[in-house]
Amino acid sequence: MGCAPSIHVSQSGVIYCRDSDESNSPHQTTTISQGAATVHGFFIKTDAAESLPSVLAYQSRATRTSSRREKKENSNCTEAETQTSHTSVKVASTEVHFGPMRLTQDPFQVLLVFAKEDSQSDGFWWACDKAGYKCNIARTPESALESFLDKHHEIIIIDNRHAKCFDAETLCRSIRATNPGENTVMLVVVPQLCNDQEECSVLPLLNAGFNRRYIENPNVTACYNELIQLEHGEVLSQFKLRACSSIFTALEHCQEAIEITSEDHVIQYVNPAFEHMMGYHKGELIGKELTELPKSDKNKADLLDTINTCIKKGKKWQGIYYARQKAGESIQQDVTITPVIGQGGKIRHFVSIKKLCSDNVKQVYNTHSEDKYMEENSQSDSQSLKHKDRRKGSDVRSITSRRSDGSSFNRRHSSMARIHSMTIEAPITKVINIINTAQENSPVTVAEALDRVLEILRTTELYSPQLGTKDDDPHTSNLVGGLMTDGLRRMSGNEYIFSKNLQQSYGHFAIPVALSDVPPHVAELLDDEESWDFNIFELEIITNKRPLLYLGLKILTQFRVCEFLNTSEKTIRSWLQLIEANYHASNSYHNSTHAADVLHATAYFLRKDRVKGSLDELDEVAALIAATVHDVDHPGRTNSFLCNAGSELAVLYNDTAVLESHHAALAFQLTAGDDKCNIFKNIERNQFRTLRQAIIDMVLATEMTKHFEHVNKFVNSINKPMTSIEETSSNSECSDGECLSSIKNSIEDRLLIKRMLIKCADVANPCRSVKLCVEWAGRISEEYFSQTDEEKRQGLPVVMPVFDRNTCSIPKSQISFIDYFITDMFDAWDAFANLPKLIQHLAENYKYWKTLDECKCKGLRPPPDL
Repeated sequence: MGCAPSIHVSQSGVIYCRDSDESNSPHQTTTISQGAATVHGFFIKTDAAESLPSVLAYQSRATRTSSRREKKENSNCTEAETQTSHTSVKVASTEVHFGPMRLTQDPFQVLLVFAKEDSQSDGFWWACDKAGYKCNIARTPESALESFLDKHHEIIIIDNRHAKCFDAETLCRSIRATNPGENTVMLVVVPQLCNDQEECSVLPLLNAGFNRRYIENPNVTACYNELIQLEHGEVLSQFKLRACSSIFTALEHCQEAIEITSEDHVIQYVNPAFEHMMGYHKGELIGKELTELPKSDKNKADLLDTINTCIKKGKKWQGIYYARQKAGESIQQDVTITPVIGQGGKIRHFVSIKKLCSDNVKQVYNTHSEDKYMEENSQSDSQSLKHKDRRKGSDVRSITSRRSDGSSFNRRHSSMARIHSMTIEAPITKVINIINTAQENSPVTVAEALDRVLEILRTTELYSPQLGTKDDDPHTSNLVGGLMTDGLRRMSGNEYIFSKNLQQSYGHFAIPVALSDVPPHVAELLDDEESWDFNIFELEIITNKRPLLYLGLKILTQFRVCEFLNTSEKTIRSWLQLIEANYHASNSYHNSTHAADVLHATAYFLRKDRVKGSLDELDEVAALIAATVHDVDHPGRTNSFLCNAGSELAVLYNDTAVLESHHAALAFQLTAGDDKCNIFKNIERNQFRTLRQAIIDMVLATEMTKHFEHVNKFVNSINKPMTSIEETSSNSECSDGECLSSIKNSIEDRLLIKRMLIKCADVANPCRSVKLCVEWAGRISEEYFSQTDEEKRQGLPVVMPVFDRNTCSIPKSQISFIDYFITDMFDAWDAFANLPKLIQHLAENYKYWKTLDECKCKGLRPPPDL
């Protein structure tokens, strides 16, 4: 038996009953009755206490010894929150995802509206305490409404068992009528039915605004389960719906006209910008089908069918469309219609974004409406003639800014005539001429689209994407700028001269032993070289920084390079030793270990079925040799550095692909310099020239300024045709074989594959295991740090300022590199060569760098597994 409770009477007439036992169990709550009123637990209303507030908030038994019993004077509410209970599990804010939005949900608040306290209200109280919810209790409709307007509770539980006390349905309607009441979950408690009593319909309760009905059951677990179901069901849904108010606010203030329709093209929403553009009030549009609205006769007859065919397939449509305003005027719009896929993969909505075409375009139409061609031709031809005349101008800006006498217009006609009369045309000129010719008899929408194509073709950088929002990220802009530009930042009187002799003789070193006599510990490690997870750094250590010699000897032997070149293994060994000797061992990254790593990746790719089926033996040999020599004599500095420093190589190669040109040229210079190392001496001349061109092309492909050009050409010429064939053929093996045969017969396709192969091999570090990836990241960063140090010492422009060893964030630089260069390229390469392990490693490494970066930004220690 527990000790007797101690009773204390306050001046306000409230008796505080405190058990000496500190148990938190609700079943041990002391309840004292006095008169007609009872209060469970801690507050008990006496007959004399007429001024006691009508809203009571119960204090957790776990905190009864604290000073939280203070009442709010002159108020109708006394508060105490249940979240201090030892059973509370949801006291902290949680993050909720709603589409692309991230919302923060505070601990839930519950309002109990019970005119009389009993076991049922007690059950919900303790259930709130167990769930960690904040809880208030109200006794009258007035105090309930006042409390809700103050707290905005997520859940309101209203007692409907005693109709004489208050009308639960009326109270529910009153709360629903308030602004915050729209997204609140309302639960009504109804009495249990007798055995012979018929079940009542829930429709009156639903019509009143209740979400759910709870049949009387005071069991705490039953109450708790009901609350938890509400939290994960209706409450979570309503919480997400509340976020829609911010979305609609954005739409209401958006300057672009927005129209949302159902899958049956019934208008469901238009924003004020749409009303302003079209001259309608939204009440005139919402609920109507698009077919009910007047159409402009300026659109091509089959345009609507074209649009519907596109969007019904779930594809976005974008183009020019003429719409008719309420006043009857036709206006030209740039329209984007995006299907929204819903449950079951079915289209549920169409979102249309409409922008008025610019005033310049309007002026073009007004200007040419008086053209003599318009007067001489029928109305049906007028639109095409307008575009025909306009397209003879160089661009819209030049037309609208022309002089009143039309002289500039005549000059453009003559310029176009000269272009058409040229007998020697560049490929891009031919493309532009073809487009211009196609425009002349094209519908308006097609002509407008081709105009945009011409604008794009007039730019010089057709393959290099703009940084866009990444411009704000110095790590991305510095890294991209440093890797993708050769140009001079400023001329300097300083000259960067290579400190090492470019043509070291192999004779300073002993000729290595044959492959069969390789040291056992080296041979054992090389047994694993066909695995993607082969550890090149272990080979670097056990070969005393000569991994290229041993790995190259084994790989070139496996691919029968000696037989193809008609040379001896001894010559191959001597050549490998000579090439490795001309890599700078002092470089932290661009050394012979990197060359060996690229050779390993190249061999790995060449063993893949699709790659092997697309290339011939000469291609394989060229790829292996190119990988071996692709960075020979690299000085550990970027092309931009060499150009800024006025180096001999930059002058020699006119600041264009300086290092790559040097690597390719030096490789052949070294090979031909000594007969003992000349691996090409025994092959036929024509075969040598073909092999030489293939090697040079692959080495030059590693230059980053053409990165996006190579990737885009590969995607458009290799990936897309193969995907198209696979989708249209039921026999994938047959289609794959036919496609590979077609590629093998195409010199251009094989060229694109070889370029992509060596590019991926060259920058495959983020696709290695995390351990290897981290080591490579440290090495390349150290090389960039060293370059920045030297740039500062010599007073040269700092090409990549973020690579300051005192301030650089290696995780950020790796994230930027992966985002900008690696992901798309390896997705394309994986689609062709099937490389799941590489894609898996890439995802793991990206997550690794992201986690490190987030920990650093928040000042946290990385997890132990990192």
